[in-house]
Amino acid sequence: MTRLVLGLSAFSHDSAAALVADGVPVAAAQQERFSRRRHDPAFPRDAVGYCLRQAGTGLSEVAAVGYFEDPALKFRRVLATYTGAAPHGLTSFRQGLPAWLGRKRHALRVVREELAGPEGRAVPEIVALRHHASHAASAFLPSPYGSAAVLCVDGVGEWATTTLWHGTDTRLRLLAELRFPHSLGLLYSAFTYFCGFRVDSGEYKLMGLAPYGTPRFAPLIRERLIDVKPDGSFRLDLRWFAYLRGRTMTGPGFERLFGGPRRLPEGPLTDRECDLAASVQQVTEEVMVRLARTARALTGERRLCLAGGVALNCVANGRIAEEGVFDELWVQPAAGDAGGALGAALAVAHARGAPREHVAAGRDAMAGALLGPEYTDEEIGAYLDAQGVPYRRVDPRTLVREAAAALAEGRIVGWFQGRMEFGPRALGSRSVLADPRDPGMQSALNLRTKFRESFRPFAPAVLAEDAKDWFELRQESPYMLLVGTVAEARRLAARVPAGVRGPELLRVPRSTVPAVTHVDGSARVQTVDGRHPALRALLRAFKERTGCPVLVNTSFNVRGEPIVNTPAEAYACFMRAGIDLLALGGFLLRKEEQPPWPEGDWREAVPLD
Repeated sequence: MTRLVLGLSAFSHDSAAALVADGVPVAAAQQERFSRRRHDPAFPRDAVGYCLRQAGTGLSEVAAVGYFEDPALKFRRVLATYTGAAPHGLTSFRQGLPAWLGRKRHALRVVREELAGPEGRAVPEIVALRHHASHAASAFLPSPYGSAAVLCVDGVGEWATTTLWHGTDTRLRLLAELRFPHSLGLLYSAFTYFCGFRVDSGEYKLMGLAPYGTPRFAPLIRERLIDVKPDGSFRLDLRWFAYLRGRTMTGPGFERLFGGPRRLPEGPLTDRECDLAASVQQVTEEVMVRLARTARALTGERRLCLAGGVALNCVANGRIAEEGVFDELWVQPAAGDAGGALGAALAVAHARGAPREHVAAGRDAMAGALLGPEYTDEEIGAYLDAQGVPYRRVDPRTLVREAAAALAEGRIVGWFQGRMEFGPRALGSRSVLADPRDPGMQSALNLRTKFRESFRPFAPAVLAEDAKDWFELRQESPYMLLVGTVAEARRLAARVPAGVRGPELLRVPRSTVPAVTHVDGSARVQTVDGRHPALRALLRAFKERTGCPVLVNTSFNVRGEPIVNTPAEAYACFMRAGIDLLALGGFLLRKEEQPPWPEGDWREAVPLD
């Protein structure tokens, strides 16, 4: 009988469930995709139900449940933190204590009750792992490597904030650890907060803002905030931070150090925020490169696996690759807390004897991160018919041909095909696609389609075999987690008008694919191979039509909402946003043929300039 292990992350950032069979991931999804609450920390009831349905099984067939952290140890760290900071932070302590005295402290009991349900179902053994052990397992066990160094960096788990491991076969050995309150993730989050973005979700905005600035504050950060040793270990000067004493990241000391109060959310961005972002990004990259060098020295390995929230900093990942510290990098596509659910399941499965057969085949076990729900054309058609909306049902070749033609004409295409991605990146199943050659496309997508900040860059999806002709990458990047530069042959001499600064710099074309080229000439690249057949077919059709094997690929959602999961959510997003054509399974829907949307005309939602 197939040995099934269920993995869970809950009551933290971005809860999720994952199911593995004989050590192979078969299903994984974040709860937010079902509840429609971004980064939903609740028990992932819907995600669990999906995973079991996908496997065609029930809880009775599950051998064990892996939980992604140790709640009791985490509670002791929280108590120790409040006690050490007393009497400061009393208000924060009173606000946070009820949750910790309830479901958080007793998370394993709550998990058991949730799984048992009102029917009182029998629940398998629940195994709690350490938070960073789950991260390390998610990084190494599904990787294509028989052995590798493993680096996990995040805000904080129970106590660990940075760990180095050595992975061999199905085993992981902890080599070094840094502990709370000294955290590279929390340093980055402090600047995220100070620059007016939301902690635990706005860090990628700070990363995108960094190229607009100059790192003039980097020496001050090194001098006052963080003492970094040659081996990458570090200590923060905690006098400048507020997260030990309350529910904010920074306080008056930070304001004195960096020239005034924090930017308010949605407030105007100034040169200071751009320079702060550039500065902390530079320091973060320096620390990550030093940690990588230490991992190489301690393990002697030529390959590195990465996980933890900081591993989603694709610029830092690109820097490690560019420095040549390792021959190859593999980053878990769900590197944050959601991926801990998969790591916990894999750790339990392999501890019970499951092999890593994918390694012999020279591939990872993530199935292109396409581990989420999918919908048949019959299900999609039934929904469209029930709504009475106009559509055309077409064969796959016609779908690809007409979508490529629309893209070449400057249309924006919603692309809903196959199984949903696991992790924060849309990789061609729940994507919005556009022509990267259009200099105005970046602005149009941000303001009219995504309804988000104008400075945000977009990522290119490129045929894997053509990637080196368009981007400078040392290796493949199937999960959009490495940044490279646009190839020299594709660059243009940038002529920046006098007085143009900040986000306005994006209006200056720097390459023949300006919609995916950031102001520093970089791009967060997705190399597309056979793991994503629908997107690959579309890229080939677009290349045949235009000579360009690249498309803008951004997630199928609008600002503030999770990526769409169901056909109904895809249609609603299509109607509300500036998307011209929807490729929904085997169906094509054109915006101009649709009936009025009850929420009003999308063109009235935001200003167009």
